[in-house]
Amino acid sequence: MNRHLLTLDDLSAQDIAGLFELAADLKNKRRNGILHPHLSGKTLAMIFEKPSLRTRVTFEAGMTQLGGHAIYLTPADIRLGQRETVQDAARNLARWVDGIVARTFSHQMVERLASYSRIPVINGLTDSHHPVQILCDLFTLWEKRGRVKGLRVVFVGDGNNVCHSWLEGAAKFGLHFTLACPKGYDPDAGLLTRAQTQASESGATLTVTHDPAAAARGADVLYTDVWTSMGQEEDRARRLKDFQGFQVDDRLVGLAAPDVLVMHCLPAHRGEEITDEVMDGPHSIVFDEAENRLHMQKAILVRLLGNEA
Repeated sequence: MNRHLLTLDDLSAQDIAGLFELAADLKNKRRNGILHPHLSGKTLAMIFEKPSLRTRVTFEAGMTQLGGHAIYLTPADIRLGQRETVQDAARNLARWVDGIVARTFSHQMVERLASYSRIPVINGLTDSHHPVQILCDLFTLWEKRGRVKGLRVVFVGDGNNVCHSWLEGAAKFGLHFTLACPKGYDPDAGLLTRAQTQASESGATLTVTHDPAAAARGADVLYTDVWTSMGQEEDRARRLKDFQGFQVDDRLVGLAAPDVLVMHCLPAHRGEEITDEVMDGPHSIVFDEAENRLHMQKAILVRLLGNEA
């Protein structure tokens, strides 16, 4: 693995497969009460410019379970690029702690942190990418289906940061990934082109359509995310109008494979992108997926911060 995890392009398919095995082992140990202090004496700094439930709790709890410690830094604590420069913050933290998780608006912010840091920097979400979420999602599918390659994943929603990381992950693992989004909400064209190049090597197919019903037919996985992401609140009314017809509901689930799995990266706006009936229904693995944030992120921490696996 590379020293930093900023996007899924920092990992090979072999790296990710190794993380699956390690996450499964750590999950088994956690469930059986077996201590696994791989990061005893290690400290993780957590820089968060955006609110967080899953990312913050799972990284912080994960460090504790691994025998280490996490320090949560709010925007008021650090104010990257305002109170002091990004490079000075990175150089200071590198003298005190063993790794950094950063959740920022700008993806360039985590890139700058990494460029000045001699300790690992992990992207906990930016406006462009959410790699730890998709590693968790791929791990969850690997658990549920015993494989990832060849699965038909349909993402119903915005071509956003989560979608971008899905495109990268699908391209590496040979998934058949379709984004069904309204016109004007396509993913970044340059990222899609780069992912298509990788897809040609792995056997993946990457498709963008504006017809959610056609996309859902025969899908192995239906995946969705909020229609209005953090920082887009002023566009909420327009987005609610534009995304009409893109809700994951019983009708859409009925078009997919009989054993379709329904996923959501959370938080969910119930009644908007997904109905209560689907989110709480028999096809949903939303909360298994959320649990696996803990186990996968612990695997990432062990690989990047630890001296052993």
